[in-house]
Amino acid sequence: MSLKTLLVCLTTAEHADTLLKFAVPLAKAHGAHLTGLHTIEALLVYPGIAMHVPGPAFAAFNESQKKEAAAIRGIFQKHTEGESFASEFRLIRAEAVSANERMIESARAADLVIMAQEDREADRYDQRKAQVNMIRESGRPVIVVPLDYDGPPPGANILVGWSDTREAARAAHDMLSIAKPGADVTVLRVGHAPADTLKDSDGIDEVESLTRQGLKVTLEHREPKGQQVAEILCQAAFEKGADLIVTGAFGHSKVYDFVIGATTHTLLKEAQIPVLFSK
Repeated sequence: MSLKTLLVCLTTAEHADTLLKFAVPLAKAHGAHLTGLHTIEALLVYPGIAMHVPGPAFAAFNESQKKEAAAIRGIFQKHTEGESFASEFRLIRAEAVSANERMIESARAADLVIMAQEDREADRYDQRKAQVNMIRESGRPVIVVPLDYDGPPPGANILVGWSDTREAARAAHDMLSIAKPGADVTVLRVGHAPADTLKDSDGIDEVESLTRQGLKVTLEHREPKGQQVAEILCQAAFEKGADLIVTGAFGHSKVYDFVIGATTHTLLKEAQIPVLFSK
């Protein structure tokens, strides 16, 4: 399946330029419809809390929201005007639900969602953990782009983090819609390599499957040696000059992720190149 509907979540003006430098070449390459989404925050007054919000406070809040939205719309138009692919800027009010829920609702009709890494200095409170919620709840593949990323468009040189799991299988096949014809793909398994490489049947099967798609695929093993999986993936991606890391997301329970930590959380915070997450 080719990419025909892209959603880029433009949460802040600070990172809109970076996201659109990444999203526009992708939309152009695939002739895709690109939607830029921004949500306007609702000023909620909770029942049971005795407080009076003066009219000027409401007015100032609404004015700041309008200015932010106008700035983001201007950046979106700057990047998309004159392009051959279809594009639209979508402004949605959060109203009684969070911005995260509105983004997830819009994402379900997209082939791919593009978001920036979390930035607690710039993100609104109702946008916190938007990336985690999108990956867990939207049912769509999500690319998270590092803040201030200025690398090449994705698809020519891809690193796939592989394990014998549903999430990894989903990610590897979501990657096919992004990979360029004849792209270099490294399928990387982190763990102890089998003494007989022919016994790594699921990894070999995956390489053969991707090769039939016309990709140049290699299978590698790397020993952990005390390193976290996320650290090994990032190191391997740097060594190979990869333009995209592809991985399954949240393969453990929420309790495990909270208590022990997980590869997904580390990649979300620390990856220096874009990462495609599939759940």
